Amino acid sequence: MDKINGLLNRVLTFIGGIFLVAMIVLTCSNILFRIVWVPVPGTYELMGLFGALATAFAMGQTQARRGHVAVDVLINTFPAKTKKALQVAGDLICMAFFIIVTWQLTVKGNTLWGTGELTETLKIIYYPFIYAVAFGCAVLTLVCFGDLLGALSPGKDGGK
Repeated sequence: MDKINGLLNRVLTFIGGIFLVAMIVLTCSNILFRIVWVPVPGTYELMGLFGALATAFAMGQTQARRGHVAVDVLINTFPAKTKKALQVAGDLICMAFFIIVTWQLTVKGNTLWGTGELTETLKIIYYPFIYAVAFGCAVLTLVCFGDLLGALSPGKDGGK
């Protein structure tokens, strides 16, 4: 499970990084071209789409590395069993939330596929981006499931 999660997260983080670099290049290009009064058409649309992908593809890796902001001043004062119970509860809540998000994004993607909705300026189809964000959320769900299994396995204190 950890190997699959690790591979998926490395690949998605790499792809997300490509979209982040594309956002940087697009922003710089737009600034330079605005100097000569010819802005890059669709910059706003592309920044939104690329930003969604970069964020969604980085969420699983960030969770796996425990890179999210966590305020655990109070939790650190609890006994080990209470900490473990709170981690299990948190992992279950995270899994449930992102299962619902993945499901609803897939439903939205199906709707957009059926309607053929396009972006306003560049006429890019929406649904592949929605499905990609749903996939990023599904990978985050897998990471939370791996964390849950780690917290429930005997002999572990519930943390990485």
